Amino acid sequence: MKLVCFLVVATFLISCGAVVQTDYEKGVNWTENKTYQFYTEMKSGLNDLDEKRVAKAIDSTLKLKRFKRADYSHYLVAFFVEETISNSRNTIGIGLGSGGGGISVGGNVGIPIGGKVVNQRMTIEVRESTEGGRLVWQAVYDGELKEQANPKQKEAYYNKVIPLMLKDFPPEK
Repeated sequence: MKLVCFLVVATFLISCGAVVQTDYEKGVNWTENKTYQFYTEMKSGLNDLDEKRVAKAIDSTLKLKRFKRADYSHYLVAFFVEETISNSRNTIGIGLGSGGGGISVGGNVGIPIGGKVVNQRMTIEVRESTEGGRLVWQAVYDGELKEQANPKQKEAYYNKVIPLMLKDFPPEK
């Protein structure tokens, strides 16, 4: 019985994990060129402070993967975010009910807790720096951030999300 309970809880926890969607161009030789730079005129959808946080997280993650940021680079990295604001999905349910004599009446109300959240769809793209800038790798992540997140919370969020997004970069042969 303990094993069954453990398996149910483990399955639930695994199913709630973050989902990162990646796509890449086959035939790119990732071992030859290990230099990158960010697009200079990027429209990320973030404010300047959050752009710096994301760029810093990308830099540190790519550095661990032995990529080097250089002025004359082989790859250009861009990131952009689409944001929507919604109520937290966490709710407290309050129910009322009455029954008897073959007649029943019921009702239920979900009260949101935790305030509003910012739903972010973040995309990171890697393109060749040659003319035309062919897209060679892309990752997309859907996540939530508190609407009133302070700078430390935002930095922690991006430092958690970016390595997840870049986990499979560069793709293995």
